[in-house]
Amino acid sequence: MTDNQRKPTAKLTHIVSYKEALIVWMKIALLSFGGPASQIAIMHRILIEEKKWISETRFLHALNYCMLLPGPEAQQLVTYIGWLLHGVWGGILAGSIFILPGALSMMLFCILYVSYGHHYLFATLFFGMRCAVIAILFQSIFRLSLRALTDNSQRLTASISFIAIYFYHISFPIIILIAAIAGIMSKGFKGGYSLIMRRDEKPLAASHNRYLIDNVVADICKDKIHSSLYASASIVFLWLAPLFSIILFSENTNIYNQISRFFLKLALVSFGGAYAILAYVAQYSVEGLHWLGSGEMLDGLGMAETTPGPLLLVLQFVGFIAAYHHPGQINALTAGVLGGVLASWATFTPCFLWIFLGAPFVERLRVNERLSSALSFITAAVVGVMINLGVWFSIHTLFETVTIFDLYGLSFDMPIISSLNAPALFLSLIAALLVFWLRLSMFVSFAVCAVLAIGLRVIYGA
Repeated sequence: MTDNQRKPTAKLTHIVSYKEALIVWMKIALLSFGGPASQIAIMHRILIEEKKWISETRFLHALNYCMLLPGPEAQQLVTYIGWLLHGVWGGILAGSIFILPGALSMMLFCILYVSYGHHYLFATLFFGMRCAVIAILFQSIFRLSLRALTDNSQRLTASISFIAIYFYHISFPIIILIAAIAGIMSKGFKGGYSLIMRRDEKPLAASHNRYLIDNVVADICKDKIHSSLYASASIVFLWLAPLFSIILFSENTNIYNQISRFFLKLALVSFGGAYAILAYVAQYSVEGLHWLGSGEMLDGLGMAETTPGPLLLVLQFVGFIAAYHHPGQINALTAGVLGGVLASWATFTPCFLWIFLGAPFVERLRVNERLSSALSFITAAVVGVMINLGVWFSIHTLFETVTIFDLYGLSFDMPIISSLNAPALFLSLIAALLVFWLRLSMFVSFAVCAVLAIGLRVIYGA
């Protein structure tokens, strides 16, 4: 066998046409329900097992990098692989298509929600979905805990994280920053939920020649550095220009000014996955900014769970409802659409930036013990933040009245036991039975709870 036969070249990556890639990205986008874990599993099956575009080792390496970035890792992963196939335009194509079906679906849901959400049938359906969301959320917490909390250090990190955010309202970005610093300082930290390959791990990939993208990636990256950096500069301008224009030329009390500032900050600190971010968004937008109610936030999360694409599409719902409730001088529905688009633009545009800016140099991140340790600590902290989100949602769903307990700096939401909502408790327990014991799908759980909610409303007027 000659050297040319042994070594794949960068030309391999251009065998896939834009048309074929477009079909594959659309297929992944339309199947990407159920959060990042299932979305990444779908990409793994299609891109590795079916298409053989990328090897297991290279896929995990790309995922390692995306796990370290703010924003939805699933969108960033598909953007990364699209970039490997066709450069900047390939990454833009893959990442945009991954977002588009879910964004359009969520916008339609938002319009239906504000138009008919208070109707008897719709209100009951959303009530049932709201109860199912609690069980699905705790299922996600349980699954992540099994992988993330493997020793006492991680359990302690998760516990401190929960106490800090729930009882003392320490900001989520600060918690993540402290966890990352602690992880970097403890270089010898072992265990934990880390996708970074250790030095003693063997690659899972088979022969290089089986895949279009494998060990040739380093050479491909050298050829794409210039175009990627140029694209990064362009994206920075496109991302920030409308946001800064709104911030600079409108009053601080203007709802679009507030949306721009809030989601711009969020885009820079949204580490740890969707549920971790939602804990911060839910409490700050509900209790701090008063953009929407806790029930509305749960409804939005239920919609995001049932649409394809990243779970962070719920942020589009938050922006929509915020502008809808504070429309100013324009029509409320128009204001809502503009608020939803603005929130989505601020949230998802920088995902392309992080990939194009860092992907050409991502080889430097391989087998980095400090980064692996930092990721383990961050993920453990995320578990605590997610528990906070689950407790907060549960209290505001299961109880009609919630008071603030405040004593010597310790402050938290305390439910009034006598205000327990019996139908909500019943539906939440049914949902927990479905997802934990029967292990039924998310869609089945939503459907069962929605039907039962309608039944309760008809029979008891609950």
